[in-house]
Amino acid sequence: MNAKTGGLAAWSIRHPVGVSMIALAVIVLGMFTLSRLAIDLLPHIIYPEIRVRVVDSGVPTSVMEDKITRQLEEQLAITEDAISVQSNTSRGSSSVDLAFNYGKDIDIALRDASSRLDRAKRFLPDSISPPTIYKLDPAQIPVMEFVISSPLRTSTELRRWVDDSFSKWFLNLPGVAAAEVGGGVLREIQIIPDQQRLAGIGLDYQDVIKALQTSNSDEPIGRLQMSSHEITGRISGRFTSIEEIKQLPIAQNAGNTVYLSDVAQVIDSSEDERILVRADGVSGIKLSIQKQPTANTTAVVAVVKERLAWLDSQHILPADVSVVLVADQSIYILQSLQNASLAAISGALLAMAVVYLFLGNLRRTLIIGSAIPIAIMFTCVLMGLGGLTLNIMTLGGLALGIGMLVDNTIVMLENIYRHQCNHEKPEDAATLSATQAATEVNGAIIAATSTNLSAVLPFLFIGGLTGLLFRELIVTISAAIFASMIIALTLVPAYASRVTSVSTTRLRGWVDGGINHLQNFYATFIGFLLKFRWIVVGLFVTGLVLSLPVFMSGKQIFLPPLDDGRVRVVVSADVGISLNEMDKKTQRIESLFAQQAETETVFTLVGGSVFGRSQRETPSRSTIVVQLKPLSERFVSSGEWIGRMNKLIVQQQLAGFNVRMSQRGIRGIRTNRGDDDISLRLQGNDLTELKLQADNIADKMRTIPGLTNVTHSGEDEQFEISIKLDRKRAALLGLNLQDLTRAAQIALQGQVISDYLEGDKSYDIRLRLSQATITSPQDLESIILFPATGSSPPVYLGTVASIELLETPAVIKRDNQMRIIELSATLQEGTTLGEALVSLAALREQVRLPEGYTLYDGGSQKALEEQQQLTDILMLLAMFLVFVVMAIQYESLLNPLIIILSVPFAAIGVALGINTLGLPLSMPVWLGMIMLVGIVVNNAILLVEYIEIERRQYADMAKAIVEAARLRLRPILMTTLSTVVGMLPLAVGWGDGAEMLQPLAIAVVWGLSFSMLVSLLLVPIMYHLLHSLRKSAH
Repeated sequence: MNAKTGGLAAWSIRHPVGVSMIALAVIVLGMFTLSRLAIDLLPHIIYPEIRVRVVDSGVPTSVMEDKITRQLEEQLAITEDAISVQSNTSRGSSSVDLAFNYGKDIDIALRDASSRLDRAKRFLPDSISPPTIYKLDPAQIPVMEFVISSPLRTSTELRRWVDDSFSKWFLNLPGVAAAEVGGGVLREIQIIPDQQRLAGIGLDYQDVIKALQTSNSDEPIGRLQMSSHEITGRISGRFTSIEEIKQLPIAQNAGNTVYLSDVAQVIDSSEDERILVRADGVSGIKLSIQKQPTANTTAVVAVVKERLAWLDSQHILPADVSVVLVADQSIYILQSLQNASLAAISGALLAMAVVYLFLGNLRRTLIIGSAIPIAIMFTCVLMGLGGLTLNIMTLGGLALGIGMLVDNTIVMLENIYRHQCNHEKPEDAATLSATQAATEVNGAIIAATSTNLSAVLPFLFIGGLTGLLFRELIVTISAAIFASMIIALTLVPAYASRVTSVSTTRLRGWVDGGINHLQNFYATFIGFLLKFRWIVVGLFVTGLVLSLPVFMSGKQIFLPPLDDGRVRVVVSADVGISLNEMDKKTQRIESLFAQQAETETVFTLVGGSVFGRSQRETPSRSTIVVQLKPLSERFVSSGEWIGRMNKLIVQQQLAGFNVRMSQRGIRGIRTNRGDDDISLRLQGNDLTELKLQADNIADKMRTIPGLTNVTHSGEDEQFEISIKLDRKRAALLGLNLQDLTRAAQIALQGQVISDYLEGDKSYDIRLRLSQATITSPQDLESIILFPATGSSPPVYLGTVASIELLETPAVIKRDNQMRIIELSATLQEGTTLGEALVSLAALREQVRLPEGYTLYDGGSQKALEEQQQLTDILMLLAMFLVFVVMAIQYESLLNPLIIILSVPFAAIGVALGINTLGLPLSMPVWLGMIMLVGIVVNNAILLVEYIEIERRQYADMAKAIVEAARLRLRPILMTTLSTVVGMLPLAVGWGDGAEMLQPLAIAVVWGLSFSMLVSLLLVPIMYHLLHSLRKSAH
């Protein structure tokens, strides 16, 4: 054979130094790229959704819906390409979500929605805070959350220090986007008028408001032109002290000046504290650190921790201030990546052990050992060029790829080794036979790589959450497969050709002896099976048919849960409970959690929720987030911990309180609007009827086995004071609805009428009545609307209006501009989403609703159905493309047909694995099966190619099949076992973060293991059968 032929492999054998230098360059570039890759838990996902949020503190839910939410929906719904508009309205808060199809340029959508929002602002009340609009980017989830507390400072003082000083220390750090402060109370100047004194001198609230607003401003007066320069001027009318506010003249009475302090108290105070924040039982202020979208999560956390340590070491952090870390994304990320890296390294070592076992030669084994890190570095270079991050998907792809990337190298090495063993002079064989051996398997390696890539690459073209989540995994695996082909065609022949001796160790003798016996037995057995071809085919087909029910069962989930130790606890109480009473009960539950050995931190919000700087008040609700210790430090899963806590909560006998616990979902991943596993929506117009029907449906859902924490959004109610104006009587007295509204607002929450500047800070000036004078709805009747004039007595609110107390929903949800109630539930351990959805589908068939009311899925069922449709399409597309690649390679249809017909039988192994281990069907399992399409054909390609070679020497087809099968047994065993063993650490699923890719690895390991039997037994039979049929047909 001419040594100048043989393509890339032959060139590599002739240029070992050049190959080594290229390999060294790849290692250096790979390490450089690896050090610069951003680190995160998951790939960067941006949902095609936009949110608009409006805050108008204290405004009742029904008023927020009517005056704000409806106006926003009407304008935003016509945003170009918007497919749905959903809203959530509560007291003082309205948020509207716009959804678009995946693939929509979200930046263009944001610009369009912003212009719609500008139009909507014309219809919104003047009292609202400026609306905010933003993309629903999981990167906005805080990477760190602190609770800052102090026993010596009031809530106002602590909030001011955190706002003005502490939070500012983190804003200039690299990668930090925001340091948002929540909780506590802000300073404000309160003016508390004495109604009787005001009325006694003929004044009302409007007089006080006018006096303050016209006396507290700096006004420009122009400029003074002088000969050589000019000077600008202003009227200095701003208040400079609280005393100056008190001494503000507001009227003249009987020749005497009436000052503000004569008719009102002026107090340097704070706003009402409506939401309480605690960490481990200590009240404080919440500080959330957000990273920039492309920033490295672990790097951001590291610099924040460094800055915090520096503040402490420099004594900038006051001695009385305590900072408690209640959330840190980097801990779980680093643990997950460490475990994925360990799985990759373990897999590589195990794969090398298998190679050594078969070759019995350390030098040849080290060739494989050197190929693995070079392939990994090559993959890292491609990851850097592709803009990928280092996350559990890409590291999992490397761990999976290690098992696969030794395939090609083993095929090349084993063939060179076999040729060297058969050569008369082994010392010459290293160089003389290497080119021939390499050329012999070039086609098989390229074909195997092409089929592997053709099976998984279609996944890159799909959209939706599945595509966003798994695209980087597929890219990484594809890069590893490509790297393995390049290394198998270059590095392996270059180094293997330099091994000048054939090992004769005792281990090699044992292994070779065992393999020889196995080869002879296998050849005899194949010869025997060829006599019973139809029976063998029938047995395999029967096994495939019996495995199908496993894939059609209801035991399906979208993604396996990740146990990061976060448990969310929602405590809800009967309507009308005071914040103080809610806090007492919440503290009892907190202390119970804190006593558990597995608990690390307990973070609590009482009376509502805090999102950055915005807050949503819900007095009858508390939220507790319990962070458990890492899995390595506890002996129970989060689900088991929740089960134990539920029993302890029952023993607390919390009458009137409902405690719901659930494991937090994967950060940044959601398949429905809420945090729960199951979501149904009931749509209709009347809130009373909606609640009645929702109560009935929720009761039915509670009877479904496997569902827990069944609740609906209409359960949370609140008392609302309804004041109805007697329009006729008010008109006779010269009053209108605006007068009534202003007086009621001042009596209850007060009205911000001006501001007070101190330095560069602005504080609200609020006019309100003393809270001691308004302790019940009936007290509102005594509010003076109009002072006495002459012989006419003062006009009280009770004179022109009636007051009643109503129960109203705390939250009003809307879907496509229609009111809904959302029913939700979480799954108990052992219950899959598919099983629950089957039960819910039956329930929906049974429910009879009034006309105009509809019950439909909240997103979970749609996500599962789309997953099933997607995987079916991808599976068929993968098989089709693999067949096309092989047909091109062979310039024939029969042999590719033989190979592709062996693929479905790998499903038998997957079914056995799922049944044995009790795994639900999830997206990673389906992805593993799609990957198997490209993997399992490798052995079949190798075997069929050698059968064709042997048929050139043997006229008898059966004899050629037996000889080819005997020769290919060793490489088939080596490649399959090395791949399977290389993936075992990932399939075992040790440590944090392993849950996501463990099902994928299990599917590949079991499927590939069984496909080895298919390749060794069924493929030779199918070859003989189909070629015999073709011969008979001709």
